[in-house]
Amino acid sequence: MSLILVTNRAGRTRKFTLGMWQGVLLLLSLALVIAGAIYWGMQHPLREAPEQTMLKVMKQQLAEQEQALARARAEAEENLNALALRLGEVKAHVIRLDALGQRLIEKANLSKGEFDFENPPAQGGPVSGEGRGKSMAVSDFIGGLDAMERQLEHRALQLDVLETLLMNRELHDEVFPQGRPIKRGWISSYFGYRTDPFNGRIAHHDGIDLAGELGSDVIAVASGVVTWAGKRYGYGNLVEINHGNGYVTRYGHNQKINVKVGQTVKKGEVIAQMGSSGRSTGPHVHFEVIKNSRVVDPMRYIRAAR
Repeated sequence: MSLILVTNRAGRTRKFTLGMWQGVLLLLSLALVIAGAIYWGMQHPLREAPEQTMLKVMKQQLAEQEQALARARAEAEENLNALALRLGEVKAHVIRLDALGQRLIEKANLSKGEFDFENPPAQGGPVSGEGRGKSMAVSDFIGGLDAMERQLEHRALQLDVLETLLMNRELHDEVFPQGRPIKRGWISSYFGYRTDPFNGRIAHHDGIDLAGELGSDVIAVASGVVTWAGKRYGYGNLVEINHGNGYVTRYGHNQKINVKVGQTVKKGEVIAQMGSSGRSTGPHVHFEVIKNSRVVDPMRYIRAAR
């Protein structure tokens, strides 16, 4: 086997003659060198500089931190929105309770200074050593909010029931006959048997007579609906009012009637002017109270207003 080497100097060449075994060994050596180079290249690729590797790792960690921060911010906003919604519901409960409280104060004629729903309740006292500097945990806050909502709902139900009772009482007071049908005057004849002023015989008087000044106001002793407003035998100009629950009141001998049949009147409203119409000896109001279609003594209802 011959090898020819060409040099850069004047294109000179050199020739080497190798034996067969020497050529084989040379070729094997070259093959081993080439294979080793290829294996080393596969096991040890071109590496980046340490600075570039560190920069990539930092960028990846920063991106992960930004994602974690975005998730935390979204969760915090979601929790805050939920808390804001709960607080809004609690505030609505409080506003409703304040309105109920104001109505109950008016209905029960309570002093606003005693129950003031426009300002927070008076509280105070020293801080104990255990509670100083201690912050409330989120779980405690949520638990307290839940407990407050339950208490508010319970109080609202109680106040609703109380308001209903007061309204029923107020309605009862409005339609229950009580008081005098005149503002000024005196009782000239009582309920029961008496000597008739016209024929002198003993007869039952179905009401009481209240004498006063001609033309003075006659007022309704309870709220109701006018069922008669006009002339009626023996009563002269009569006003009759149905108050419900079996109660009816009559006001006779009026000079003038100010209401009409079917009209709703309020307690204390002026319904007529005192007169002496019909079977009468002078200006007065014949006042009757009828309970379940039977005349009863009006005095118990007049005394009920005292």
